[in-house]
Amino acid sequence: MAETGFKKWIITITVVTASLLELIDTTIVNVSIPQIQGNLGSTITDTAWVITGYSVANVIILPMSGWLSSFFGRKNYFLTSIIVFTIASFLCGNSHSLTELVCFRILQGLAGAGLISTAQAILLEAWPASQAGTATAIFGFGAVFGPTVGPTIGGFINDHASWQWIFYVNIPIGCLAAVCTLMYINSTPATGKGKPIDWWGIALLAVAVGSLQTILEKGEDEDWFSTTYITVLTVTAIFGLLFFIWRELSTDHPIVNFKIMRHRSFSSGMLLSFILGVGLYGSNYVFPLFTQNLLGFSPQQSGEILFPGGLFTLLTMPFVGIMLNKGVPAQFMAIVGMVLFFIFSMMLSNSTLSSGAGDFFWPLAIRGIGLALLFVPLTTLAIGGLKGQEIGQGTGLNNMMRQLGGSFGIAGLNTLLHIREAVHRNNLLTNINPYNASFTDRLNSLTQTFMFKGKSVLDATKMAYAAIDGAVQKQSTLLSYIDSYWVVGIAMLCAIPLVFLAPFVKGQKAITDSH
Repeated sequence: MAETGFKKWIITITVVTASLLELIDTTIVNVSIPQIQGNLGSTITDTAWVITGYSVANVIILPMSGWLSSFFGRKNYFLTSIIVFTIASFLCGNSHSLTELVCFRILQGLAGAGLISTAQAILLEAWPASQAGTATAIFGFGAVFGPTVGPTIGGFINDHASWQWIFYVNIPIGCLAAVCTLMYINSTPATGKGKPIDWWGIALLAVAVGSLQTILEKGEDEDWFSTTYITVLTVTAIFGLLFFIWRELSTDHPIVNFKIMRHRSFSSGMLLSFILGVGLYGSNYVFPLFTQNLLGFSPQQSGEILFPGGLFTLLTMPFVGIMLNKGVPAQFMAIVGMVLFFIFSMMLSNSTLSSGAGDFFWPLAIRGIGLALLFVPLTTLAIGGLKGQEIGQGTGLNNMMRQLGGSFGIAGLNTLLHIREAVHRNNLLTNINPYNASFTDRLNSLTQTFMFKGKSVLDATKMAYAAIDGAVQKQSTLLSYIDSYWVVGIAMLCAIPLVFLAPFVKGQKAITDSH
């Protein structure tokens, strides 16, 4: 039942705040890995499991969140998720070894997955169906803004406090969200109580999705299939997924109800959410690497550059909700968003080694507007045709697809960067030969410079070659980042035809859950 007045807004603030905790924590840790590594005395590869463990746990629970809500009752599940997430945050900050930290991050990821999908369903229920576009826009702001500001917050904390505070800051917010949930969110019946539990489905889902997410998180670091455990996990993921789908279609009480795939708008919306994840998380991953590794910016500076783009998302979201409520087809706005994302990628492809913070303002502003025009319409397409308990299942699956899209995007772009860097380096090295006048002029100039500083001819020549090699390496890296921007932009353009798979419905409203 829809709420009005103060209660509607306090519920909105509560669920958006709770979901922001989870969404920010997907990226806030990234910039703290070197500090955690040094403090706990671990290798960078082992420390990366702090991120991987959270992501794997998150993706396993997301598709189950609809079933868990019905089994325990939505309010009970949401409140428990907030409390467990808050406790896990304290335990993460209080960890004295990497093993402890990874285990508590897994617990945090399990609880966090229950926040985002359940929050979306609660928000849709609290708002009238006529204002569902606005409700989706409010939730969409958090889903897009959270991963964007995560590195900013993480960078600021690392510059002014210890890494433990990236977890401790969750505690007061989590406590406040728990109190507001207990006081204002309506209880819902545990409709799944008394029904058989699909333990085989739970086990197969954990094995299949957990293996897949681990492959995507660790594949590039382990040189993909040259490592035995990545190969084993790949086989496990394929067969686990096949058996899981068979199990869910053959049981009367599935953990994940694949029958909702009969809705063409939901199926196409899920596919588009996957591509949105590629663009959102992929660009969030590549851009800070580019600014920090190549341009020499600090983590906080990189986060500050990303922040205005998030503000443009915030400013655009309400207008997107209004346009949906006024009957503008979601497909039209999604197409505009994809085109804007391509323009953002095209503008960043003009970056140079001398690019400054001001050069990125408008590309990131355009990206922010594009993300607002993508997230809300695509979410509306996915869940707009669902009814009753299908909404809880649909939001979980849709969020999982966006998360998996992000994992595929990061893994693919990471591999692309390494491959293209090697290709560009080999191409540029062909110009380093005594028959190239530009090269010999540059070599002689550098040699003379080093000799002027008191170096011998031999040492000056060696230093000149080293300087040229460094310049080639930087240029190769720059070109590989440019390639990654083009790949993300072209992927968005290629996704436009998929928008037309969903039926055009003028004035489409998201239908709230009957519970």
